[in-house]
Amino acid sequence: MRVVSGMRPTGKLHLGHYIGVIENWKRLQDEYESFFFVANWHALSTKYDEGLNLRELSVELVKEWIASGIDPNKVTLFIQSEIKEHAELYLVFNMITPISWLERNPTYKDAMSQPEYKKKNNAGFLTYPVLQTADIVLYDADFVPIGEDQKPHLEIAREIVRHFHYIYKKEIFKEPKELLTKIPRLPGLDGRKMSKSYNNAIYLDESKEEIWQKIRKAKTDPSRIKKTDPGHPEVCIVFEYHKAFSSPDEVKEIEKACKKGEIGCVECKKRCAKNIEKIVMPIREKKAKLKNDEILDIINQGNKKAKLLAEAKMDEVNRVIF
Repeated sequence: MRVVSGMRPTGKLHLGHYIGVIENWKRLQDEYESFFFVANWHALSTKYDEGLNLRELSVELVKEWIASGIDPNKVTLFIQSEIKEHAELYLVFNMITPISWLERNPTYKDAMSQPEYKKKNNAGFLTYPVLQTADIVLYDADFVPIGEDQKPHLEIAREIVRHFHYIYKKEIFKEPKELLTKIPRLPGLDGRKMSKSYNNAIYLDESKEEIWQKIRKAKTDPSRIKKTDPGHPEVCIVFEYHKAFSSPDEVKEIEKACKKGEIGCVECKKRCAKNIEKIVMPIREKKAKLKNDEILDIINQGNKKAKLLAEAKMDEVNRVIF
């Protein structure tokens, strides 16, 4: 059974990516034939005017995947734009996809209510579910790992596949199924969404001191003034990080001590930073040892494997259409 998933190369990976995506990919690589790709064309759908060095960012992204535990001996890693069949099938699907299907996409509707997106409102952002569909069905994916909120995207993909089959009277694509995963949402250090633009993230290559300095400034229970004041862990950002990176026993201990006023915020933060460092240190050290030439060799091998599958599928598509 085959799984396909991608990630946009828009900057360094942070703890939110690790918890929300990488840990899941690490499980999937042992259970499925996995294809993970750098979605650099998708990056252009919202970042086309930001001057990103997508070539460099793509290599860095694959480097961080491998440093974080993605095994290139188990999975196929490739760059989306190196497989031109993605664009070819995207074009074909665009020809048959009603605009109304795309305009009802909840992500698009939500984005259009925000000034920064509404100002751009480019065709690529409207039609990105069509490109996603091409990304998935080119490789006969059985499953796509998604969170509950992404189910509408996959339903659009299935509708496009059914529409193609109806028009051309031949079923050549698999209808991809969701592999629903609980994707934890790790908040930023200030309580907002974790994001580079908010400067509220801890990155996977940061030093022990950088991690501590960031955790030291993280928001805690605003009602707690003195160490002996009873705390409310449920409103504390640092406690959210403990739940993600500390052992279950330590989480219970800290929750109990906080509520009784038996542990201060500084001590709590120090223990949190120490546990985050246990996760980040091996990633940081492995990334430092990986050479760009080594990463490029892995990408080239992955591109070759993906290209063979994509070419075969597009030959099938073109025989049906033309």
